Amino acid sequence: MRVYDIILKKRGGGELSGEEIAYLIAGYSAGTIPDYQLSAFAMALYFQGMSRREILDLTLALANSGETVSLSGIPGVIVDKHSTGGVGDSTTLILVPLVASAGVPVAKMSGRGLGHTGGTLDKLAAIPGFRSDLSPEELVGAVQKTGAAVVGQTENLVPADKKLYALRDLTATVDSIPLIASSIMSKKLAAGAAALLLDVKTGDGAFMNELEDAFTLAETMVQIGLGAGRETAAVITGMEQPLGRAVGNALEVAEAILTLQGQGPTDLTALALYLGGWMLFLAGKVSHPQEGRTLLEKKIAGGAALEKFREMIRTQHGNAAVVDDPGLLPRAAVVVPVRAARSGYICRLGAGQVGRAAMLLGAGRLNAGDSIDLAAGVTLAKKIGDPVETGEVLAYLHLNGTSEKEPALTAGRLLLEAYEIGAAPVVEPELLRGYVDRGGRHHI
Repeated sequence: MRVYDIILKKRGGGELSGEEIAYLIAGYSAGTIPDYQLSAFAMALYFQGMSRREILDLTLALANSGETVSLSGIPGVIVDKHSTGGVGDSTTLILVPLVASAGVPVAKMSGRGLGHTGGTLDKLAAIPGFRSDLSPEELVGAVQKTGAAVVGQTENLVPADKKLYALRDLTATVDSIPLIASSIMSKKLAAGAAALLLDVKTGDGAFMNELEDAFTLAETMVQIGLGAGRETAAVITGMEQPLGRAVGNALEVAEAILTLQGQGPTDLTALALYLGGWMLFLAGKVSHPQEGRTLLEKKIAGGAALEKFREMIRTQHGNAAVVDDPGLLPRAAVVVPVRAARSGYICRLGAGQVGRAAMLLGAGRLNAGDSIDLAAGVTLAKKIGDPVETGEVLAYLHLNGTSEKEPALTAGRLLLEAYEIGAAPVVEPELLRGYVDRGGRHHI
């Protein structure tokens, strides 16, 4: 078998065998196939695409390139959730304890943020003492004890995908749906959960700006999960404006606590309950996602979800007192209001611009090695559909340092540009756009 022949076959639109795909990935992972040949393969794939079977074979080859996590020691159907990334998306912080409080174990492997989208591990790092660097054995032990855990990915999990992603980033082949789907799903399959819910974002602040692209990615990932024997579904959700009102690590943890107390923003609460209902359904706990939502509403109202968050934090060595006193979380030294220049109604709030403003303040990373300020970020006083008067506060910048520094000034300008104020009332954009399950795509 020659790499040249495999590249030529894909360049001509041919369908690769599972053996050919496995040979490529194994050789690249071992260092016997050079970057320049995988670059050529990635570009051929970018233009020619892949069949459903090829995508599954590629995903399995990536998933099996390193260690995999066995969750067999945990009783019940373990469920996981993945978001394609958004702004103010703290749903994992809410869903893990919420779903676990209903008796369904959740073992979640998450990552750190890059660019204007936040990372769950960065958010949890705002909780004093919280450890996300648990070994696979410690992960199993934590879920056995409390039913819930969130950890970082180990270095040996899907190493071929790490190499391939870095190559794609340098060769303009990142935005290929077969490569995006196989990258995401290889990590999910290697992480060991039996059921998986995917939250695919679409809109201004999302990786997939167009609804049709979001549905295509969702369908591809669901087909991979089902083909690999995992119960899988995807929900398509809007990201035209940030989710909730907090953007930034400690700020989002505080908002997640409020939501588990039943006092969170309406949109964040609604999405968490909707996703959680699906997770219970996929795990076989309920007969319909709506039944799952109703059960989770009771878990919030009765305090079980909040108590489960306390248990999870304590088990992962964090200071669980933050649940009752969010003031123990990192707090910015300076809070600066951004005010409206005119009266009217908020008709646009660009999620991407808000996310970039928070990143400039220190809440996110421009490059993978950058440090972050856990206290920095943005809180939104006004969202789409809200009335506003001249001089009224639209949002607040949370930063350490002075508000006259260039990053803060630029962040303030970005926030003002993110808001568009019109003369007539507007309707808030729909949060739920559709879902994909065994029966295909469904619009809401």
